[in-house]
Amino acid sequence: MDKKSPRIIYYENELTDEFSTAVITPKVIDETYVYCHHNSFKKFTHFFWYRMIATPIGFCYAKLAHGHSVVNKAALKVGKTQGYFLYGNHTQDIGDAVIPSLLTIPKDAYVIVHPNNVSMPFLGRVTPSMGALPLPDNMKAYRNFIKAVEQRALDGNAVVIYPEAHIWPYYTGIRPFSDDAFAYPVKLNLPVFCFTNTYQKRKASKKPRIVTYIDGPFYPNESLPLRERRRVLRDEVYEAMCQRAKLNQTEFIKYIKKEKDADG
Repeated sequence: MDKKSPRIIYYENELTDEFSTAVITPKVIDETYVYCHHNSFKKFTHFFWYRMIATPIGFCYAKLAHGHSVVNKAALKVGKTQGYFLYGNHTQDIGDAVIPSLLTIPKDAYVIVHPNNVSMPFLGRVTPSMGALPLPDNMKAYRNFIKAVEQRALDGNAVVIYPEAHIWPYYTGIRPFSDDAFAYPVKLNLPVFCFTNTYQKRKASKKPRIVTYIDGPFYPNESLPLRERRRVLRDEVYEAMCQRAKLNQTEFIKYIKKEKDADG
């Protein structure tokens, strides 16, 4: 790790604390929200915003802002004939929105996101065309959400999930996460990959460059009970990401857990 003094952020709970700087009032994602459009116009707007606008801009942003590079991208070729699920660590606001689409080319990446991502004044109308799948707010919407996730994966796309759920900018560890998000590949019996964004020293900037490592495929073990399949998949992904996190070279932001008061 770099010896320079990093900025310090104090946290209380690894599972629930959120450090995104965005201030957005999220819209309600209820049963009226349409996840998948099938008309020709919507297919065109998806192609336009995703491939003609978001992908080239995202590539330039990742290279210029973060000096981004990828290690072991060839691993994803195993999933080229079918859809798959891709799990990553959640350490960037904008970067985590654009990097997956660069990893999965030529497949489209559909990213499960917080409703904030579809609630912005202008971009909120565009992000669904870029592949955003917002989490639902009620059970009726949840059924539509599940159908959309399954449809996107079965159509041969990559479904991207950030199992840590909350953004911790430039965090160099891997936070604990549950096996809930691994129910999708278990149900569909599709392969799983993971990517770990690491932070490396950068001569031309105080901010580190991002190197993304890809691991997998991991497959659901059909000889195990369904719940156990989820747990095993989660453990394999978590272990792979923890091993990659050891490759971080610098700590741009240091996270320190708050000490409890004596009375607490």
